[in-house]
Amino acid sequence: MSSGRRFVTLMIHRDGALTSPKLRLPIWAARTLLVLGIVTAVTTLVAAVLYAPVARLAARVPGLEREVQRLKVDNDQVRGLASRLAELEGRYEQVRAMLGGDLVPHRAQADSLAVAHPVVARAPGATAHYELGPSEPRHWPLDEAGVVTRGQVGIGSGQEVHPGLDIAVPTGTPIRASGGGAVAETGDDVEYGRFVLIEHPGGYQTLYGHALRLLVAAGDSVSAGQVIALSGSTGRSTAPHLHFEARQGGRVVDPRALLNRERG
Repeated sequence: MSSGRRFVTLMIHRDGALTSPKLRLPIWAARTLLVLGIVTAVTTLVAAVLYAPVARLAARVPGLEREVQRLKVDNDQVRGLASRLAELEGRYEQVRAMLGGDLVPHRAQADSLAVAHPVVARAPGATAHYELGPSEPRHWPLDEAGVVTRGQVGIGSGQEVHPGLDIAVPTGTPIRASGGGAVAETGDDVEYGRFVLIEHPGGYQTLYGHALRLLVAAGDSVSAGQVIALSGSTGRSTAPHLHFEARQGGRVVDPRALLNRERG
């Protein structure tokens, strides 16, 4: 008489063997082993899926640490440069004060345009002695005395090349043509800001930079002493001034050597 219990028989047969071992398990034991196998397989698969991102992040940690260290170094360099810049600006203000440059008001580019000075008047007490028609440059381009804040710096000096004179004057100061001639070019340059380039007899050229407003255009004929622009702080500039530059035959010359002939 059967007991009513159900079993599962597992037979293991090896190739060439004459007998096959048998394993007889109750049905509940077989089901338990099957469930445990499925749970083990699923657990292993889930662990592998979850471990992969963690492993990738762990592999990136050394690289991230190096990047953080590099950013710290860059940040220290930026702070050092900012400190150095603040120091240089402080020294620049001291030099300007010593030279009288603190009398020159610094006006932001957003300020309203200055009212133009009379374009034909000379400085009080001065006599009119400008030549008519085309002439070589020999006149100071400003009625204001101004302050020369930077002179010429040539190639090979170890400093930044500076081919002209920087003359600090208030915003809106009339800029006069140093000699008569034709306006070869006007425009807005990254370095010179708004500028006027005049061609004179004898192969001379004069350039007037950092203007706030231009009063002539390319192709115009100008006379010596004519107001061609108003001074400003456009282009590569930190304060209102005129950049005055002279050339002959394409070579830079010292404007002061030409201006010395004004009273000759």
